Amino acid sequence: MDRISFEKLVSRALRRLPREFAAKLENISVQIEDAPSQETLREMGINSGTLLGQYHGVPLTERGWGYGNVLPDRIVIYQRPIEESASSPEDIEKTVAEVVIHELGHYFGFDDDDLYRIEANKRRKKRRT
Repeated sequence: MDRISFEKLVSRALRRLPREFAAKLENISVQIEDAPSQETLREMGINSGTLLGQYHGVPLTERGWGYGNVLPDRIVIYQRPIEESASSPEDIEKTVAEVVIHELGHYFGFDDDDLYRIEANKRRKKRRT
């Protein structure tokens, strides 16, 4: 997939956020990169596998009264690993949406364990319907 088409998927995922969450997004940048560097993978403790997205910043829940005057938080969505994990264009779109929401979850203060639990519950509910 070319970069422009992938960017449109990321933009679409952001537009589909519930209003109550979208309204709380401040001073945050969402960027797309081809893939995480080896250095990034090492820093994250990833010895095998890869990373689909990454949040850089201070979660809302950890910001104190003196927080301010800082560079934007940053979410990076990694295009190539998402494409490599997908089996179809529809799967790429679905994965992009999931990764965007997961990384925004970190912005809102959820850790990986919380997010994986939420995502698993969502999948279970979807299978029941």
